[in-house]
Amino acid sequence: MYQAFIGLEVHIHLLAQTKVFCTCRSAFGDEPNTNVCPVCMGYPGVLPVLNIEAMRMGCVVARALNCHIPEKTWFERKQYFYPDMTKNYQISQFASPLGQRGYLDLEGRGIKKRVRIHECHLEEDAGKMIHSGNVSLLDYNRAGVSLLEIVTEPDMERGEEAELFIQQLRRMVRYLGVCDGNMEEGSLRADANVSINLPGKGLGRKVEIKNLNSSRFVKLGLNYEIIRQGALLDAGKTVVQETRLWNENRDETAPMRTKENAHDYRYFPEPDLPIFEPDAAFLASVDASMVELPLARASRMASQYKLSEEQVDLICEEKALADYFEEAVAAASVPDAAFRISNLLLSDIRHLLARSGADPCAIAKFRLTPKRLAELVTMLGEGRVSQKIVKQTIDLVLAEDKDPSAIIAEHNWGQITDTAVIDAAVQAVLETEAAALAELQTNANDKRRKSIGAYLVGKVLSATGGRADPKLVRSRLEQSAAGCF
Repeated sequence: MYQAFIGLEVHIHLLAQTKVFCTCRSAFGDEPNTNVCPVCMGYPGVLPVLNIEAMRMGCVVARALNCHIPEKTWFERKQYFYPDMTKNYQISQFASPLGQRGYLDLEGRGIKKRVRIHECHLEEDAGKMIHSGNVSLLDYNRAGVSLLEIVTEPDMERGEEAELFIQQLRRMVRYLGVCDGNMEEGSLRADANVSINLPGKGLGRKVEIKNLNSSRFVKLGLNYEIIRQGALLDAGKTVVQETRLWNENRDETAPMRTKENAHDYRYFPEPDLPIFEPDAAFLASVDASMVELPLARASRMASQYKLSEEQVDLICEEKALADYFEEAVAAASVPDAAFRISNLLLSDIRHLLARSGADPCAIAKFRLTPKRLAELVTMLGEGRVSQKIVKQTIDLVLAEDKDPSAIIAEHNWGQITDTAVIDAAVQAVLETEAAALAELQTNANDKRRKSIGAYLVGKVLSATGGRADPKLVRSRLEQSAAGCF
């Protein structure tokens, strides 16, 4: 049995409006090679200028990851020749990254572990290469985009832990508003490093799996690589230190190139950028950007609202969803509002969002505002409307953009609590369902009697358009059927 050592290098595109060292627009999906200028294309004689907003966002992530932000930080040139970086070097950080010595606590799916963060450093991204047959196309729109790299220590041991790390990190940066986390667009991507060795013998020979664009592929790639390296060692062979790619069609890794070392990049200080020394105002802006992070919020909400771990995990998946929930609960005036709102939010409302093709983040523009949902839940909790009417009302709120109370009044959907009206409906049903009533009164099978009772309650509710109070219906039926329920 071998011990595995897993470390991640996660790259996130920061949501700065412009690139990190020039004023070109930073956006995904624009016409190729339109967001470029002499600076990001590396023309001779040009001078980079640091995007202070990108630096602030990077420090916000570092602070959220419990990192130390140094008094001085600077940039280096990382030398390499590759077609997607025309100047043959990348401006990055090496000796003094903006975030140092932090950690992220993993919690969930039976995993509880602290993963140390080695560093967070800010750099410019490279362009994008598109390969088609024997032709390679180059799009430099991405060249120079603000990229924050988060490097962990090799503290993880299974692919499942790495998968959870990326999912928690993605949720965190979305909460902070510094990255959209769209792995399919490349705005969050990961390289995974893994080695195995006999327990107690320390790190083995490291293999890097490059450019994994989903947390699931991270898990699959790492677990495959642990098995592959174990088979090599069992056969008396040596693991080659190299970079490999994940083949999602064959569910296996494949060699890409031998792994380079840091000295191969010949780092030296970037001569065109001054040392950055964050002042009190800058650090105050970083602190002002902090929000209650997902794990802390989920823990608080579970305790405050008496919700299950599964419920708060789903609600806290997106900050906009959690904000919506808490605003609705605060506006409602019935004791069990949190329970009722969570049920509606995680069933009917999520279904309506999915059906409309809207992301849960779009709930901020939902016609069923938190105030309107609170109004509806209050009416339900006070017995003024039924659950069926709630669903019908939500549909009309979305269609007509009206308040629930106005819709319910307009359609006369208020719940019927008048016993005289309910008794009349009960008598009408018992007359038309004489056979069911007779069986209810004569059948000795409790299960069958309960079934018939539920059938009759349903008939009365149907006769009143779903508006009668179900508890009153059952009570009046029991009296009329001489307690046979």
